[in-house]
Amino acid sequence: MTLAQLAAAIAIAASLPAAAARADPLVACDKFTDDVLAAPEPREAQAPVRRFEQIEKLVKSQPYRAIFFGDSITEWWSGEVWRDNLGRRGVINAGVAGDRTEHLIWRLDHGNLDGPPPKVAIVLIGTNDLGHGRSVADAAEGIRAVLVKLRTREPDTRILLLGLWPRGAGPSDPLRKKVNEVNRLIQRCADFKHVYYADIGGVLLDARGELSKTISPDFLHFSPAGYARIAPPLDRLLDLLLNMPGG
Repeated sequence: MTLAQLAAAIAIAASLPAAAARADPLVACDKFTDDVLAAPEPREAQAPVRRFEQIEKLVKSQPYRAIFFGDSITEWWSGEVWRDNLGRRGVINAGVAGDRTEHLIWRLDHGNLDGPPPKVAIVLIGTNDLGHGRSVADAAEGIRAVLVKLRTREPDTRILLLGLWPRGAGPSDPLRKKVNEVNRLIQRCADFKHVYYADIGGVLLDARGELSKTISPDFLHFSPAGYARIAPPLDRLLDLLLNMPGG
């Protein structure tokens, strides 16, 4: 979905009566698999534990309008780009490097949602599920479980679900193909009343669909130049959701 299409969907959603929104299911997508997923669990290494505690402290002490849940792609966001874009919009960085979907679900139940309800929760998670060897369906189901948890815990928060960003040098990379397949599944979870889906990762690619080392030195994480590309479309999406009536 393009930014213009999403803006149109948001405008339509804003005109719907509140009672109709409350009657909807938690998410619009059915389960993607009957596989038993990994149970929610905390991280044990020192760095992610410290990061989890830092986020818990931030949500309890710092005013914010939105919170961005994710893994290293979120946590390691370029500081200057964050300050000039998401930071000035009142967004808390709630990324934890190495997190998979089960780790984020655990965090949502154990402190990282203990502050005031955010107007918007941005979700970018699941690439580590694929990197851990999970199937496309299992990775998508893990993302779906995150959405269900957020909808249950914060029913009045709008969720901006971001499609996974491209990884691997080119379109033929096996993990790039899996990312695309996951995105085709999880876009079904958007109802554009509670959950809004946007795939903005294409701005990171060149005309041949390749990631350059200037944008992604390891073909997974992003340089300041990469974050500078992704920030404008994300800012526009966030502004639309933060300024919708009724929230």
